[in-house]
Amino acid sequence: MAAKIDPLVVGRVIGDVVDMFVPSVTMSVHYANKHVTNGCDIKPSIATEPPKITLGGNANDFYTLVMTDPDAPSPSEPSMREWVHWIVTDIPGGSNVARGKDILGYVGPRPPVGIHRYILVLFRQKAPMSGMLQPPVARSHFCTRMFAQHLDLGVPVATVYFNAHKEPANRKR
Repeated sequence: MAAKIDPLVVGRVIGDVVDMFVPSVTMSVHYANKHVTNGCDIKPSIATEPPKITLGGNANDFYTLVMTDPDAPSPSEPSMREWVHWIVTDIPGGSNVARGKDILGYVGPRPPVGIHRYILVLFRQKAPMSGMLQPPVARSHFCTRMFAQHLDLGVPVATVYFNAHKEPANRKR
């Protein structure tokens, strides 16, 4: 009997961005009509707008979503690890991310070279954050673990990641 290996381990999401955790909340992510599953490919051109994200969880709980690229600027030299693309807090459980509060506005994937991983990490908040949180000073050198530790968010409750690579420029003549 073959053992099932967690795609978050295979994709080095666990290790590079988060520690081992047991998912406890459902999170569904869609770019246009494409459902995001761990390790799938998403073209940057369809990810220019924030994804539609729906959460399970208790309606009395609030959640924080973080989206980062641990491969910036290059997977072989991730000297800007992690580059934060989006932070949303106070998302009510059993709803969608659009009901939360944007702390750092969404910036879509723009990998300059190689295949980059884009990680969406969901945390359960202990209480609403209303106004407590300032956006990071810079998008580079973000650390999801330190962010979660600073806000006492604990371990993630859901995570999904996708891959993207630079699309060839349209050649117009």
